[in-house]
Amino acid sequence: MDFDNKASVKIRAYDVLADGVTNRDSLFHTPTFSNQLGGIIDSRVMVLREFCDKERLLRFHSDYRSNKIRELIKDPSSAVLGYDPNLKIQIRLAGETTVHHQDNITKAAWEESQHISKKCYSVKDGSSKKVKNPSDYDFELKGLDVEEGYANFAVLKFNYCSMEFLYLQRSGHRRCKFEWSKNGVEKSFWLVP
Repeated sequence: MDFDNKASVKIRAYDVLADGVTNRDSLFHTPTFSNQLGGIIDSRVMVLREFCDKERLLRFHSDYRSNKIRELIKDPSSAVLGYDPNLKIQIRLAGETTVHHQDNITKAAWEESQHISKKCYSVKDGSSKKVKNPSDYDFELKGLDVEEGYANFAVLKFNYCSMEFLYLQRSGHRRCKFEWSKNGVEKSFWLVP
């Protein structure tokens, strides 16, 4: 891999993100997603469900009742961070997230979701609610109609306008940033690591 060539760097970044969608052992399968929550940066690990380099898109699933949904509707500014020490690669993405709920996008994503994933959205009350007894929220699969969880299911489509790639190596680290304008014009530049 030629980490002194920007085109090669971008291809490597895209390969790592694409692998993160299907490879559960990849640390990019569960990157950190951040947005603002009441004026404070709030971060959490989320499962990467889709990556499309042409659209500069990452897709995640969420409970529509969670606090991040209300905040993303108000302010879609968000960021995604992934790092794998074995690959010695960090990828930072910045952009905006669109929330989808009970539309064609959520319907398609719901239909491709596994049964075990669907049950997470069937939990009573919403994500992050304060409770007295956590065992009241344990899954009881008997009698649970996971399809009812669709009402709480949301899809987050994160479109990035900047991507920063960092590769750590003994002979000298490589850090490159790619930015896209609103009409898709790309520029890139090297950064001091």
